[in-house]
Amino acid sequence: MNLVDKSKKHLWLPFTQMKDYDEHPLIIESGEGIKVKDIYGKEYFDAFSSVWLNVHGHRKQELDEAITAQLGKIAHSTLLGMTNVPAADLAEKLVSLTPAELTRVFYSDSGAEAVEIAVKMAFQYWQNIGKTQKQKFISVKNGYHGDTIGAVSVGSIDIFHAVYGPLMFEGYRTPVPNVYRYPGESPDKCRDESLKSLESLLEEEHENIAGLTIESMVQGAGGMIVMPEGYLSGVRQLCTKYDVLMIVDEVATGFGRTGKMFACEHEAVSPDLLCAGKGLTGGYLPVAVTMTTEQIYEAFYDDYETLKTFFHGHSYTGNQLGCAAALENLRLFEQDDIVGLVADRSVYLQRLLTEFTELPHVGDVRQLGYMCGIEIVLNKKTKEPFPFESRTAYKASLKMRELGLLTRPMGDVSVFMPPLVSTKEELREMTEIMKEAIEKVTVEEAERLEQAGI
Repeated sequence: MNLVDKSKKHLWLPFTQMKDYDEHPLIIESGEGIKVKDIYGKEYFDAFSSVWLNVHGHRKQELDEAITAQLGKIAHSTLLGMTNVPAADLAEKLVSLTPAELTRVFYSDSGAEAVEIAVKMAFQYWQNIGKTQKQKFISVKNGYHGDTIGAVSVGSIDIFHAVYGPLMFEGYRTPVPNVYRYPGESPDKCRDESLKSLESLLEEEHENIAGLTIESMVQGAGGMIVMPEGYLSGVRQLCTKYDVLMIVDEVATGFGRTGKMFACEHEAVSPDLLCAGKGLTGGYLPVAVTMTTEQIYEAFYDDYETLKTFFHGHSYTGNQLGCAAALENLRLFEQDDIVGLVADRSVYLQRLLTEFTELPHVGDVRQLGYMCGIEIVLNKKTKEPFPFESRTAYKASLKMRELGLLTRPMGDVSVFMPPLVSTKEELREMTEIMKEAIEKVTVEEAERLEQAGI
């Protein structure tokens, strides 16, 4: 049985309708730099960083060597009741890179679990200090924080989460400031209205609310919604005012992706809990972290008999190979000034993306650093989307694959999140492929719909 047949017969892929995979199978065999190669030898630009996490490209020699060196010592030992050398070193490094108030690091394997941990920490914090009525959470509408039940419960994307409603715990929702979909497209009014709505909720319910979860500056899976200036810092102020813990999800936005090491730095926001992952190991191994303040940590620090211990953990927490990769990744960040590189080249990328607005079916282009979304619409004037069943952005992604580029759309939004080391020439080549594919597919689909009288 060949590889394609094996994959169709035995695999069940994440976030994938397997009928789609059976029609358009793809198996990656290797990678080098910002490209990957399939089993037939065809190369593709990795234009979504293997789901938003690759930093230095594939087969980065220094990362390969760091993992090999650690493997020569030990691959893994538990963090339950003890620690290890790279886990301790990495924790110190992370504390030095994040807002000063964040002094404690709790390890996990994925962004979803990092959020799950933050939710449990926030809940138990209030229990431990005697404010037991504070049990609910506020989520920002259209937000995404992962796929475990706790992370789903504080997310708010119907197409992902609606089916699991009976499993989820109840919480509150607050509007997202989506400027493109706001009447008049006024960033300030959109921001102020969203903050006013949040404050009204907090005024009424803050005594019952343990925390608020929010993606930092950009909603990723919700369609690359870039928050208007002042919104994130406004949320911080309201959480402080009403004594609610602010959980900031930096899983997608952290580690240089937006032109800052962490996106919350754009507005000098220091959260009570910060979740990060993806780019932490340069895209090599699954390590995530939940970071918090000394105040929250101290609420758990007591004699065992008080049962204030944080009862959470799993087998591979603080894995040495992953932590070693993360340490080398962060060393490369400093050596190669990755954050400065992204900040500088983002200006060039913005010029390239501006050209997309000339296309007849591109309604909006959103960007913060190397987080970019191109929203496809049927009618630019009315902002009417293509019919759901048209799957226009998905079809555009298949065309991009044909032209030698991989990305994954979010609904009607084509996503562009290249590896952080992408050169200006590579950025130009990738955006040209995306532009060609979007124009061809959207024009053809619009003509088809018109002929069908839809």
